[in-house]
Amino acid sequence: MTITADEITKALSEGKNLAKANLQGINLANMDLSNADLSAANLIGANLSQTNLKGANLSGADLRGVNLNKANLEGANLQDAYLFRANLEGCCLKEAQLEGAKIQLARYDSQTVWPEGYNYRNSGAVGPKANLNGAFLSTANLRNADLRGANLRGAYLSGTDLTGANLEDAALSGANLQGALLTGAYLRKARLIGVELQGADLRAADLTEANLEQIQNLAGADFTLAQGLTQETKAMLCSRPAQELGTWNPFTRCNTAQSLGCDLVS
Repeated sequence: MTITADEITKALSEGKNLAKANLQGINLANMDLSNADLSAANLIGANLSQTNLKGANLSGADLRGVNLNKANLEGANLQDAYLFRANLEGCCLKEAQLEGAKIQLARYDSQTVWPEGYNYRNSGAVGPKANLNGAFLSTANLRNADLRGANLRGAYLSGTDLTGANLEDAALSGANLQGALLTGAYLRKARLIGVELQGADLRAADLTEANLEQIQNLAGADFTLAQGLTQETKAMLCSRPAQELGTWNPFTRCNTAQSLGCDLVS
């Protein structure tokens, strides 16, 4: 049986620990859980946004998909914890113990505070300047993610939701973006050399100074209201095979030629 937030408060006031407790999906936002023993606890999908976990013992805890937005984990023990797809945006991890912690696909941003010397860029987590070369991120929810300067060369991003994501100066060469949602994405100076864009939704994306050379395929890609495309770049895209330009995007119901304003000759 899952423990309630009130039961947790009572347990802590009585000096009890919560080791191995089943707290899956619980809402503990804004609570004071400083120094709490949550070792090996099941916190899958829990809401710990702005929760004070300073000095807490979360070793071996299952924190998959947990919301730790702006949480305080200063000095917390996260050794061997599972943080797969957790939200670490704005989270304070100063002096936290992360030995053996699995944080693949966890999201961080420029406000996340990491322990000194921790190699977060090569940890598999998703955020600014992350090294995600060849990573499998297909169908992931990266809406509004901060991926400025990230290395996404050869990454698998088919069907990934990157709506509103900041991909400024990101390296995306050779990436698979088939069916990706890039509506309103910020792609200034992004390197998109040799990418696959079949069915991608680029409506209102900012492509100022983006490199779109040698695209593998853009059949059904929708560039409606995309910003920053020079006349030269548009001409290059409009020179693609008629079959690609005439393909309809199954979601937006617009073909590539129409979205670019090409004069498609049938």
